[in-house]
Amino acid sequence: MSLAIIYSRAKLGVSAPLVTVEVHLSNGLPGLSIVGLPEAAVKERKDRVRSAILNSHLEFPARRITVNLAPADLPKEGGRFDLAIALGILAASGQIPATQLSRYEFLGELALSGELRPVSAALPAALACGDEGRAMILSQANAPEAALSSRTRVYGAANLLQVCAHLHEREHLFQAQPQTLSGEDSSLDLSDVRGQLQAKRALEIAAAGGHNLLFFGPPGTGKTMLASRLAGLLPAPDEREMLEIAAVHSAASAGGLNLSRQRPFRAPHHTASAIALVGGGSSPKPGEISLAHGGVLFLDELPEFSRHVLEVLRQPLESGEIHLSRARAQARFPARFQLVAAMNPCPCGYQGNGDNRCRCTPDQVRRYRDRLSGPLLDRIDLQVAVLPLKAGELHSAPAGEASATIAARVAQIRQRQLARQGKANAQLNPGELEAVCQLGKGEKSLLTGAMEKLGLSPRAYHRVLRVARTLADMVEEEKVSSRQIAEALSYRHLDRPV
Repeated sequence: MSLAIIYSRAKLGVSAPLVTVEVHLSNGLPGLSIVGLPEAAVKERKDRVRSAILNSHLEFPARRITVNLAPADLPKEGGRFDLAIALGILAASGQIPATQLSRYEFLGELALSGELRPVSAALPAALACGDEGRAMILSQANAPEAALSSRTRVYGAANLLQVCAHLHEREHLFQAQPQTLSGEDSSLDLSDVRGQLQAKRALEIAAAGGHNLLFFGPPGTGKTMLASRLAGLLPAPDEREMLEIAAVHSAASAGGLNLSRQRPFRAPHHTASAIALVGGGSSPKPGEISLAHGGVLFLDELPEFSRHVLEVLRQPLESGEIHLSRARAQARFPARFQLVAAMNPCPCGYQGNGDNRCRCTPDQVRRYRDRLSGPLLDRIDLQVAVLPLKAGELHSAPAGEASATIAARVAQIRQRQLARQGKANAQLNPGELEAVCQLGKGEKSLLTGAMEKLGLSPRAYHRVLRVARTLADMVEEEKVSSRQIAEALSYRHLDRPV
């Protein structure tokens, strides 16, 4: 048989489109040509595949070999098609049986020795493969990650010869077992933070409803310590969420995926570019906001980030996803994360410290805070002051509850929200919010007066309602009261007219 057809998977965001690898052997001058919109790295695989076949003690046919990667309009990148091309050449030259090939999809880069190397986006490929009812063969390093797809039979191989032996049914590859999730990180516990009762309550509210949170206060008051403990208060992701999180991280790395039962926590430095934050490149890759999907994105020293960088967060904070368009490809990445940020109240950081150290003028303070636009502040539900502890409080203040205790309460509150509306309160759209927050005359009057006095935008109005709904859930009340609305309004310290 001079024609062989092999199935593989491309990488496009967190999706994995099917690629059909067609290999044809014909008479003519010996050579290997690859068509179907391959990039430079794909074309370079000619010598790599040839050496891998020869070093595996197999025959590389001295004929005209044409490899077509279909569909032709789909960009192909990296060495992920090496294994499929090599097997297509061996099948077309009759060295392996072609009858077994339609049952599998193949993914993997070949070393010159024939060893199989890992590739990125193995999990999205395995998920798509399972939907087609086929099994997947790929590198042993990728196998545990791909096996997270429970509906896909995944086999890991060390080299090209093992794959050939499996297709000949002389030796069988063992089905891979799913990757074991690492345990929770118990080193970051909220009980480590002394005092700061209001900030701790704000953390619990944020965790209970999925709200965005901003801490502001002088240096050394514990803002970073508090923010870094938010991930430990969130309920563990379910299987669907875990697969979504794992698929994003799989698209960003080639093997060595390290998943935890705890939600992701990403903390990019304030020198990060917009592309580093939202993703991009000629072949779009996920950025920090997508790597934080399902978890927490922590931005320390928030005003030190470039204004342009901060503004690109506005759309993902609303939609929960990011669409990247490049000349060669368009990709969509999920980006539903909780934003938690920290900032100083003024350029020197000591305004409100109580010791008269601050020498910043009102104009300097205003310019410093103007680095954060009104629309961005609108999207932050809780804006909480973290004040310095008084002398002696650091030792005398009680340690407070452990993260595990608070996380148990948060899990119950989240279950209440899921049972009522199928999502966290922070994700409610205005129509859904109106249905679960039916206000009385007194509550409406309080909220209307606050909107006029504080200059709240309609978006901030809905954010206040979502926080009030969470506060009611925390005390198991069906209706939102004036007390909860007043507390929600107390967390809007930095609001100003837009």
